[in-house]
Formats: sequence, C-alpha cells, structure tokens
Amino acid sequence: MKKILAPSILSADFANLGRDVLTAIDAGAEYVHIDVMDGMFVPNISLGLPVIKSLRKETEALFDVHLMTVSYTHLRAHE
Repeated sequence: MKKILAPSILSADFANLGRDVLTAIDAGAEYVHIDVMDGMFVPNISLGLPVIKSLRKETEALFDVHLMTVSYTHLRAHE
C-alpha cells in the first residue's frame, strides 16, 4: 500500500500560509490536509471557504478536507 504524506495546515504559520503550503509540497507532500471546524460540532473554529479558495490559487495539490461541522451547506462554492 502506498503511503501518502498529507501535512495539516493547522500546523502552519497563518501569516505565511501560502508559503508554508508550498514548502510542504516542495518537500514531497502530495496532499494538503485542511481541518474545517465550525465552533458547534467541535468547540474550535478553524479555516473557512475564503482561506481554502486563496490556497487553491497557490497550488493544484489535492486538498484532503476534514469537515468537523454541524452542516456543510454553507461551505459549498458559489458561482
């Protein structure tokens, strides 16, 4: 079985998130793990759609998104 490296951006420097994601990809990461927390399903709040959209402009790497939310309908991309 192939092992896949998918570092979580929760461990990144949020002031330099794009840079840190590119550093991880340059180091061999195939996926970028993104935890989305809404403050209701779990007590913490993390990244939302605007941040994920901005990261998409930085890389075409696969995003492995872990939704820890009561509902996901508000997270759908709007055209």
